[in-house]
Amino acid sequence: MSILGWLIIMSLAGGILSVLAAAAISFRAPVHWVSLLVSYAIGALLGAAFLEVLPHAITASGDAATTTATVLGGILVFFILEKLVLWRHCHIESCEGHEPKLSHHSHGGDHGRSGMLIMIGDTFHNAVDGVLIAAAFMEDVRLGIITGVAMIAHEIPQEIGDFMILLHSGYSKPRALALNILSSFAMLAGALLAYMALGEMQSAVPVLLALASASMIYVAVADLIPGLHKRPELGATVQQALLISAGIASIVLTHRLVDHFAG
Repeated sequence: MSILGWLIIMSLAGGILSVLAAAAISFRAPVHWVSLLVSYAIGALLGAAFLEVLPHAITASGDAATTTATVLGGILVFFILEKLVLWRHCHIESCEGHEPKLSHHSHGGDHGRSGMLIMIGDTFHNAVDGVLIAAAFMEDVRLGIITGVAMIAHEIPQEIGDFMILLHSGYSKPRALALNILSSFAMLAGALLAYMALGEMQSAVPVLLALASASMIYVAVADLIPGLHKRPELGATVQQALLISAGIASIVLTHRLVDHFAG
């Protein structure tokens, strides 16, 4: 399959399929499933960042110091964007960043403004994810697939958080689903635009890969891990550690499977 074909498949899987899975869980499944998905997503993101994306970025640039500095700068940029409410990665209903909105607008008193703000941030986030996936595919098809898997892993719990905010903001289930699906197409749009542009800008690939790893690390460490600390009991800690390990293992397994079928 061509790079473009893989890019379209992974972008759609990371966008639309994650939205549908999140809707099924949000509307029907037990709430504790969300915490399980978050723990797994942390492992997948960190595994992809440290075992796949960052090593490829360093190799592609040939300058480890510059690449790691780019990662550090990327983490700072994502922090600033989140502070400006342009980047929203809250994954559980009781998240500190969204708690005031949920309590204050629990009956749709804001006429959907908080929900629409989340959709604007989510659309921006999806477009950026699409660009990062495209950069990974431009470097190596196997890296692109692994990056796509990591993106899908964190998209599902993120979309669950978005659904909860939209519902609390007064949106109906069908409208919340429609808005999330519409927002998910930004990932495909970002990926296709980046694919066309990166074909003439190969020098930008190492930088974008470094930013991709920064994004994964920031989401895992700054947004997801703090939520796990709300359950400090031993049983929950063991469960979380096992699921994080499973997320890392899935990245390793994906790498081996892709290598096997590619070979």
